[in-house]
Amino acid sequence: QVQLVESGGGLVQPGGSLRLSCAASGSIFSINAMAWYRQAPGKGRELVAGVTTDGSTNYADSVKGRFTISRDNAKNMVYLQMNSLKPEDTAIYYCNAAAVYYKWSPRYGSWGQGTQVTVSS
Repeated sequence: QVQLVESGGGLVQPGGSLRLSCAASGSIFSINAMAWYRQAPGKGRELVAGVTTDGSTNYADSVKGRFTISRDNAKNMVYLQMNSLKPEDTAIYYCNAAAVYYKWSPRYGSWGQGTQVTVSS
């Protein structure tokens, strides 16, 4: 059973920082790359950042140099440190296992509730 629980979102001013957390069920975490995705109002879900089981990372161009993804394999946790936030980062953020060889597309159709990030002054 796939279980994904995201947390850490909130309202932040432009230029601010947030750290998102994702708790994933052990059955999917240990064997999969993991990724953060986001969906802004009126737009489709897009890849933000991904990390493989051995720590290799991949970032969307729009967040390179500002966001950092990491994982704690002992705790089945994935994190997204977001710095220098911009209004265009406003979205609901989700985590999921990722299919690296399929352009980091999400592996599972079951999603958590996501966590809302709003960047506004």
